[in-house]
Amino acid sequence: MPRQIVSCRFPKIFFWGVATAAPQIEGAATTDGKGESIWDQFARQPGAVVAGDTPAVACDHYHRYPTDFALMRQLGIKHHRFSLAWPRIFPDGRGVVNPRGLDFYQRLVDSMLAHDITPWATLFHWDLPQALETEGGWRVRSTVDAFATYADTVVRSLGDRVKNWITVNEIPCFIGMGYGTGEHAPGAKESAAVLAQAYHHALLAHGHAVRAVREFGGPGARVGLTHNPVIGIPVTETPRDIAAAERWTKQANGHLLAPVFTGRYPATYLRTIGADRPVVSRGDLALIAQPTDFLGLNIYTGAFIRAGRAGQPEALPMPPSYPRSDLPWLHLAPQSIYWATRHLQNLYGVKSFVITENGAGYEEQPDAHGEILDLHRREYLRNYLLAVQRATAERIPVHGYFAWSFIDNFEWAYGYAKRFGLVYNDYATQRRTPKLSAHWYAAVARENRVL
Repeated sequence: MPRQIVSCRFPKIFFWGVATAAPQIEGAATTDGKGESIWDQFARQPGAVVAGDTPAVACDHYHRYPTDFALMRQLGIKHHRFSLAWPRIFPDGRGVVNPRGLDFYQRLVDSMLAHDITPWATLFHWDLPQALETEGGWRVRSTVDAFATYADTVVRSLGDRVKNWITVNEIPCFIGMGYGTGEHAPGAKESAAVLAQAYHHALLAHGHAVRAVREFGGPGARVGLTHNPVIGIPVTETPRDIAAAERWTKQANGHLLAPVFTGRYPATYLRTIGADRPVVSRGDLALIAQPTDFLGLNIYTGAFIRAGRAGQPEALPMPPSYPRSDLPWLHLAPQSIYWATRHLQNLYGVKSFVITENGAGYEEQPDAHGEILDLHRREYLRNYLLAVQRATAERIPVHGYFAWSFIDNFEWAYGYAKRFGLVYNDYATQRRTPKLSAHWYAAVARENRVL
């Protein structure tokens, strides 16, 4: 009698999905009254994006969403995390609503529901209207006011059908890399004081999104922030290294997560930045710290930490030959997804986690038979899912997982050179081809276990 293979199972109530973002897949950059985003402009700057690629067409999802959702349904995907393009709804960031923009998202959500796909809407995924950036962008508080109106408008429009909301996506990227290092749009390199204020404004935007969902989301509406934490992985699973890794994680993320979960900035953070600390108005921290229903985590990699002198965290450098994807920053560290949930539950008492992104980017092409045998991505996802399963087995409240990404897309400063999709996109023809990883992931979701 053949031996039965027992794989790691997930809780009965666990959902599986795929994630996308409007500026990365929609295209239609000037269609139906859409305004310009900072990524539209940034991509036109010489040298800003690999090969001079732009998001003008991307995956043409704006016109092809019905067939994309049909493919999702064919693969058995029942949850889709997507984002709305702020400049499609308010071309200038504020003022008059573009009715054709709102109508598009009405149709988009209706199509998801018609295909039995649960929508998870992200209100902001990096595409700030260029008109607001011209006025100062996230450096100035008026952008927060404009975002509050935008969030109210969207939730009022879609709240009868969308019950799962994400406020903003990856503040460390759209602020830290957009206004700090200049690697992402708008490509600025601001002072520490300006950067700290921009971080505060992004947190206020999160708070307004929570408020909008509570006011206009209707019964059963759920809302949370998506954060991409820097995670410390203990070199050995011993009390000293675990404590050091947790302490390192707290130091790296406290300036963004402490205000959300405790209503205050960490004293160590304020001491470190000194006179560069942000201006905080009366009521700001109460707005930021409104209770949320889950914390979304975008996890790709982590840092290995050991306890040094007096137990101080010591981050170890990655050897040159350490395995990674086709991106210099994406070192393979499956344990990171487990330690992210364990550390953050211990630090902030998070009651529910959703893995809102996890994936790997490679340069790949179909073989002679037209197949995309992305065994590297399959192996990456499998090992990370084993770490997620470990978290659930230890009763850490992880309730869902979204693979990044459903389809190859505009990968920000990497343009179209790096592919994260479960589905291959031929950009010349817009033909979609599920990769080996897509079929594997569909089977995992169907059986609710790691295969």
